[in-house]
Amino acid sequence: MLNVGKIEEGFVLDHIKAGGSLAIYHQLGLDKLDDMVAIIKNAPSEKTGKKDILKVECDIDALDLDVLAFIDHNITVNVIKNGEIKEKRSLVLPREIRNIIHCHNPRCITSIEQGLPQIFYLADENREIYRCRYCDERYRKRDGEL
Repeated sequence: MLNVGKIEEGFVLDHIKAGGSLAIYHQLGLDKLDDMVAIIKNAPSEKTGKKDILKVECDIDALDLDVLAFIDHNITVNVIKNGEIKEKRSLVLPREIRNIIHCHNPRCITSIEQGLPQIFYLADENREIYRCRYCDERYRKRDGEL
């Protein structure tokens, strides 16, 4: 069994869907950090059989929880202080997201005005449907895709 040491200060993203850690690593900009990051793929999980885990030794404020919640709101965020879990945060779908996804409607104003922010609002929480703030185009998320 592989043993990855504990971190002293930072956060652990647990219960990531197996195979999803690298996409999250890039989406959150963790590849741009100078801090230590451990990516654990296909770790055993009682609930799902396999899961991924990310351990990051940096301040929790470097993490955009809205982006993470949009990607997968089932991920658990464990805040680590002095080598111990001090807080567990559950994620909820954000009411609005900015510049994470892009509108695919060619008639949308964001296709013409390149400087406009890409804003989507949560239209249906139960079905996890987001819509463009400008043209109301529905965003369809496929497994593992943003």
